[in-house]
Amino acid sequence: MGGGSADSVPRTGRAQMGEGVCFLDTTGVEANAALRVGRASEASRMNVGVAHSEVNPNTRVMNSRGIWLAYIILVGLLHVVLLSIPFFSIPVVWTLTNVIHNLAMYVFLHTVKGTPFETPDQGKARLLTHWEQMDYGLQFTSSRKFLSISPIILYLLASFYTKYDAAHFLINTASLLSVLLPKLPQFHGVRLFGINKY
Repeated sequence: MGGGSADSVPRTGRAQMGEGVCFLDTTGVEANAALRVGRASEASRMNVGVAHSEVNPNTRVMNSRGIWLAYIILVGLLHVVLLSIPFFSIPVVWTLTNVIHNLAMYVFLHTVKGTPFETPDQGKARLLTHWEQMDYGLQFTSSRKFLSISPIILYLLASFYTKYDAAHFLINTASLLSVLLPKLPQFHGVRLFGINKY
């Protein structure tokens, strides 16, 4: 009676003893393994927990979907807010829109250096402005052209709506040059008079 093989032992969910041999029920383990395989194949189809593949996301941020539209909307919103101030004339509003836009562009693209996140690039981005980091330093890419043309268009609009008044014209021209000159390839990585070197 008692020396049965493993095939003859009933699987009841608890250990079966028979003349010194212990058999354990494995049906639950097999079902769990099949369930895990099903979940693994489902997870491989999902895009869960995927980080960006860029070493430095600053290099590609201006190529992100919708960023150019957001930029245009923000400039338009700035202009509308300035227009809503009752004691500003139309020429003053256009000049202020141009100057505020160019000041913000100068600060964020040509003054602030480094990245807002830790990058595994051995600190290479620490001494570069955002403009110098963009598109890995390649010149004349589509995002660089967009950011070079947009202040020119704003300058032309401001000049037109101020009727080429001498005072407004000088302010708008100086503002435009302050953001166009640092964008030139000849000034890539150049720090005039050591300003913003470190």
